[in-house]
Amino acid sequence: MSVRNRTLGVYRYEHTEPLFDRRVTIDGVDTHLDTSPLISDVFRRMALGELDIAEFGLTYFLRTFDTRESPFLALPIFPNRNFRHSALFVNVDSGIERPEDLAGRTVGEFALYGSDPGVWMKGVLADEYGVRPEQIDWVVGGTDHPIPSFDWIPQPVPDGVRVRHTEGDQTLGAMLEAGEIDALLSVDVPQRLLDGSTQRIRRLFVDYEAVERDYYRRTGIFPMMHVVAIRRELAAEPGLVASVYRAFDEAKRIVQDHYRTNASKQHMAVITPWFSELFAENRTLLGEDWWPYGLDANRKAVDTFLRYHHEQGLSRRLLTSDDIFVPALLNT
Repeated sequence: MSVRNRTLGVYRYEHTEPLFDRRVTIDGVDTHLDTSPLISDVFRRMALGELDIAEFGLTYFLRTFDTRESPFLALPIFPNRNFRHSALFVNVDSGIERPEDLAGRTVGEFALYGSDPGVWMKGVLADEYGVRPEQIDWVVGGTDHPIPSFDWIPQPVPDGVRVRHTEGDQTLGAMLEAGEIDALLSVDVPQRLLDGSTQRIRRLFVDYEAVERDYYRRTGIFPMMHVVAIRRELAAEPGLVASVYRAFDEAKRIVQDHYRTNASKQHMAVITPWFSELFAENRTLLGEDWWPYGLDANRKAVDTFLRYHHEQGLSRRLLTSDDIFVPALLNT
């Protein structure tokens, strides 16, 4: 394989750090690594054709498939995951006590209608609580800082769903605290809730950890937010996608092995008290590879997100794994 000078964009997570510090390299590729404090900037650069391979929000990636032909294919590498019941916040005076109470209310959503956490939680609300997106009035914007509409990615809104963007210097966190919206679905925790300066905002699922652990026990789904995408014309280069996949998997394995090895010393290098107990509990629930790459271990979660994306009117057709992933990695 003779591949040179590829630009790869990815956030600097602990499980991608070995790529940045060169403990792990991509075989046969002279890689320039690019990152940003705002992961959406990496998405934007990929959407605009400035990167060859990049971490890409799953919904941002899927929206390109409603163009004539998506310029991208995915590798079954999932750098960002999170359970998202914890992403729902309510105004304490709204009267919202249960998920079912969201019907008929005004709810903010961070960044765009159909954000990655938004797709997951709208799907969960519909599947498990009978609350559908068209039953809610949606306001899109920034949680603590105003953000403009992302004009570099398609933003479909299906018929029957009411969506508006915040105006001027409005922020969803301030609107929630003031009661101008009833609830908020956000990847960012409102800052005033974090710093304890408001009593007017709380999570909808107060004991969200227990709810999320129960969700995993019942479904086996650890929701992925992002995927690694490659420009379609590069996906056929001999050995390239396999080398990229191996490098990401090796970087992640190094970090997982570090935590496994240090369990015997109660993770003395970690600043968080009682971390070892949390690690042991997570290991029991999630298994030895608690952050799996490859399609086999993730197919159910991927298929669920693809279904949600279609049901919510964000994909015109129901996509499959065969449609979106590089063929050479379908059996991983």
